[in-house]
Order: sequence, then structure tokens, then C-alpha cells
Amino acid sequence: MSTAAEVITFGCRLNALESEVLRKNAAAAGLTDAVIINTCAVTAEAERQARQAIRRLRRERPSSRIVVTGCAAQIHADSFAKMSEVDAVLGNHEKMSAVHLLPSGERVKVADILSVRETASHLVEGFDNRTRAFVQVQNGCDHRCTFCIIPYGRGNSRSVPMGAVVEQVRTLVASGYREVVLTGVDVTSYGGDLPGAPALGQLARRLLAAVPELERLRLTSLDPAEMDRDLWSLLADEPRLMPHLHLSLQAGDDLILKRMKRRHSRADAVAVARRARELRPDVSLGADLIAGFPTEDDAAFANTLALVEDCGLAFLHVFPFSAREDTPAARMPQVPVRLRKERAARLRAAGDAALAAHLDKQVGRRVRVLVETDNEGRAEDYARVSLDGTASSGAVVAAHVRAAEAGRLIATPVA
Repeated sequence: MSTAAEVITFGCRLNALESEVLRKNAAAAGLTDAVIINTCAVTAEAERQARQAIRRLRRERPSSRIVVTGCAAQIHADSFAKMSEVDAVLGNHEKMSAVHLLPSGERVKVADILSVRETASHLVEGFDNRTRAFVQVQNGCDHRCTFCIIPYGRGNSRSVPMGAVVEQVRTLVASGYREVVLTGVDVTSYGGDLPGAPALGQLARRLLAAVPELERLRLTSLDPAEMDRDLWSLLADEPRLMPHLHLSLQAGDDLILKRMKRRHSRADAVAVARRARELRPDVSLGADLIAGFPTEDDAAFANTLALVEDCGLAFLHVFPFSAREDTPAARMPQVPVRLRKERAARLRAAGDAALAAHLDKQVGRRVRVLVETDNEGRAEDYARVSLDGTASSGAVVAAHVRAAEAGRLIATPVA
């Protein structure tokens, strides 16, 4: 009996969304008895895990077709092609077309991603039983942070036209989704390549106006150097824009930020956090932070550690620095791996304490929860909530917070 193609995903939310497209395309193409591995290249560890998974899958499924794609495959196509376990290697552009998933005479199909000029809107009507839908509005990146290899896996920045985004969200809402998350590689650069250069805030404003049935709109990974006027205005005035901003900060020391080739300073990060709270007092903030970037000394790390409190960051994504071949940061003086891990642990501990403090402040309040699984969901500020009453997946329920423990709120649904 033939089985449907399986998709295994590594990495970011955009990869997760594209994996849904891969599932849809594989089914449309009639691909069976196959495994598609959608790889990540953001760290060496992510790539190592993908290779490990490929070898394990070949042992477990000796007759299945194994297709490798994603950012690591785009950047290191030859390396994956040399693996005897791999039947085909597809680039990030090729993977989005159903025809390339089927066997052909070409084992490696990887075009120059920097030559790709457009990003299509890929309609995904199902998200593997999730109640929150992710919509890709942008791909690629025009910036060249010294630690990052992703532009060479994703190409230059390119945006999905606003009309196509609106139609996709309208379809998702009609299918029952209550919350939509706009995602991309460098989402705050949205629109620079489109006629009239509409910014992300304009897109969000048009989206909320054109789809009044959309209850919750959420944004991801915002660059503090690219926050536009409409975005700030919506944060202040639009309750359907969720009070949760995740910022791409990376560090809290000016010299390290300069060596990273980031476009904001420490003071800029603090100012963005302050402005967000002034406009929306109930906002929660998260951030990406890298521990142990090359040349980071104790004082520089202390500045990053202090940024958690100075910006009031409750939701942290912490990464120990991982040198990627062919990036400028890989050629800089490296911090010992042991010290990187120690500093990452200290940042995570600070993040845990900040999250606990944030959750404690919610006790006694009423929150609105999008139920993701039975009795588990997310509040508007992205806090995880366990409900001690019955609630169906996909519902948005009001609940009274009676406790905070183990990184989540405990709440009782109310009428």
C-alpha cells in the first residue's frame, strides 16, 4: 500500500509554512512513499541535525524516496548530493513547485537564489490542526549581518503584493481561522520592492480593513530599525493587532551590534520598547538574542544581559553563537564554546525570571485565549494559558487568571 509523502521540518516559522505547501504539492503531484526534509541553515547544529535525520530515515525506510530541500540544501547542495542516502536535492525556489518533487533525470535542482525576483502567495488552507495560520508576506533579506548566512539561502528581499495577502487571509478566515500571523525572513522590510513601496504597517492596516472578520492579527520578528509610522499607529489604536512584539535585537552592546552589522544601537532598542509601552501599556515584548558573539567580553555580555530588564523582555529566543562558514563573523576572534553556552544559559535564566514576573502581573485579570488544543492556548500577549474548564480547539474564550506557574497562566473560562 502506498503512503502519502511525509514532510520533516527544521527551523523557522517560514519553513513551517512552506512545509505545509510542500505537503499540499506532494499530494497534488501524487508523490507517495517519500520523505521531504525541509532544512535550516541558521546554525551549524541545525544542519547537523538534518544530516542525522537523513541517515536515520534511510535506515528506517530503505525503499523510500528522500528529498532534501530548504536553506541548508540551497547553500550546500553539493554536500547533500554526496550523501548516498539522498535521492534528490531541491533549492528553496524549486521546492515550491509540485513538478520538482517528482522523480526526474536531474538529482540536483538548485538555482541561483539571488536571481529570484518575486515571491508568490502560496495558499495554505490547513495548518496541521493548528488554530493559528501563518501567512508569508515577504522572503529574503537585503541586509548582510556578519553572522548570518540566510540571505544566501533565501535570496534578496521580495514581497507578496497586498491584494494577494488580503485574498489569502480572507480565505483562511472563511475556513475558520481566528488568528493570522504575518511572517517572512525580514518582515519589516516588506514592500520596498513593490510599486509605491508600501510598508508593513500599510499592509496590516489594509488587511484589517479589508477583512473585518479577522479577530486577531499577529506580527513576527520585527527589526527595530524598520518600524514604520503606520505600525506604531496600529499598535496604539487597533485592538485586533495583538499586543505582542517580538524584536530582532541580537545583542545589547553597541560595539557588538556594530560588529554584527546591525542597524540599531542599544539606545534604539530601549527607545522602541519604551515607545511600545507608552502606546500600548498591555504590550508584551520578546527578542532574539545571541550569546558569545566573537569578541564579546564580560562587559559586552553584561550589557546584553541587562537589556532583558531595560527593555522588559518577557519572551526570549536565545542562541549561543554558531559560526557559519563564509560569513565575516566566522573569521573574527571566537569566544570559547563553553563560555557561549554558559552565557546562553544565563540569558535564558534571566528570560525565565522576566517571564515569571510578567505572568505574575496577569493574576486576577481577565484575558482572551485562543484555544489551540483542548484547554490549552495563548492569550493576546502570547502568554501560554491552561484553562481549568472545558473549551474547544479554535475557540476564543474569556478567562479569569487565578494563578501563574511553570511559565504559564492558569485561568478559568468566564461567560
